[in-house]
Amino acid sequence: MELKVARTEHSNKPKKIDVEKIKDMVEKEGSVILYFDRDNSHKDLLELQDIFESEGKSFYMREVRYGLSENEYMYEVHIL
Repeated sequence: MELKVARTEHSNKPKKIDVEKIKDMVEKEGSVILYFDRDNSHKDLLELQDIFESEGKSFYMREVRYGLSENEYMYEVHIL
């Protein structure tokens, strides 16, 4: 499964990251904070949550709004 990382500019396309890369980051760092693009489906993020919680990790996700428009948001994910 691949997820899209949050854009750094409105005109840029989001970059992709796969679950194995995220697992490596968590293994190396112990805890990770990631920002995912609004183009990801909520279902995919819940699937990511299931993956990490099945491994005994804590997973926190919230929606971060950075503007007044409906589509100006991203997902913030903490994996501990």
